[in-house]
Amino acid sequence: MKLHSTIAEFTADVEIRRENGHAFATVGGVEYEVDIHESGDGSYLLISDGKVFDCRIEGRAESGEPVDVLVGTNHFSVTLIDPKRLRGSAADAAHSGDVARIIAPMPGKVVRVLVAPGDHIEAGAGIVVIEAMKMQNEMKAPRAGVVSAVNVRVGATVNGGEVLAVVE
Repeated sequence: MKLHSTIAEFTADVEIRRENGHAFATVGGVEYEVDIHESGDGSYLLISDGKVFDCRIEGRAESGEPVDVLVGTNHFSVTLIDPKRLRGSAADAAHSGDVARIIAPMPGKVVRVLVAPGDHIEAGAGIVVIEAMKMQNEMKAPRAGVVSAVNVRVGATVNGGEVLAVVE
């Protein structure tokens, strides 16, 4: 399963697979082998390289919605986006509180960037135009606000699930 993740301020592509009772996770190109043992409702013991980690997940992991993950005494806010589930205009943004993330629905090439950080925009305003399979798709703002980040530029190639811009 391939996902796009945001853990605190770190973003990376994640691939998870299971083989012979073991879980393998590739995070940002680094592979980890982990034994996972459920120890209760939302609680797990993870064993990696002889080290045991007590983990708890608070919330339900749905594509684009953050969940709280506690590893020992450390707390992380984790957002997982499944690019295969991103479809239609309702999926163009992943919302987190007062923040809307404009997400690429599929791999493509950026042909136009219509906003800049600091721009005040209305709901439905065009943000970025992506060309995929010889068709151009305009990603629109799901809400009015201020553009706080534009993560792409004209000519860039993007992956499905990649955050193109952020509107606050």
